Amino acid sequence: MMAWPTMICGALLVLVGIVGYGTSEVQPPPMTALIPAFFGAALVLCGALAFNDKIRKHVMHLAAMIGLLGALGGFMPLVRQISKTGEFDPTKKSAISGELMILVCVVFVGLCVNSFIQARKARKARESAEASGAPAV
Repeated sequence: MMAWPTMICGALLVLVGIVGYGTSEVQPPPMTALIPAFFGAALVLCGALAFNDKIRKHVMHLAAMIGLLGALGGFMPLVRQISKTGEFDPTKKSAISGELMILVCVVFVGLCVNSFIQARKARKARESAEASGAPAV
């Protein structure tokens, strides 16, 4: 079940957002520094809702989509830095925040895809066992 990994990845993104906001090089910190935290809060909510068997499938597909959008969104600080300065400094705090967001989201989406594949295999095995009259595993 992916509820706990979803909540953990969400909590990591919230942490990235809060630390990024708190350590921003610009004062006052821009609200965009909290974008990872917003994605993380959405994942935490999806993870909490995934404990309900009736909506788990839909919520986890929504969480995977949020993770995919988060991975793509993590590139924005990197692109913005290159467009403003013409060069890329991977040690700049906004870049680190984007890099961490990409990492957490890509790992999360990979876990989701693996979970979806395993669920489909288990469902097909269960259906073929029911069709053959054998007891379900």
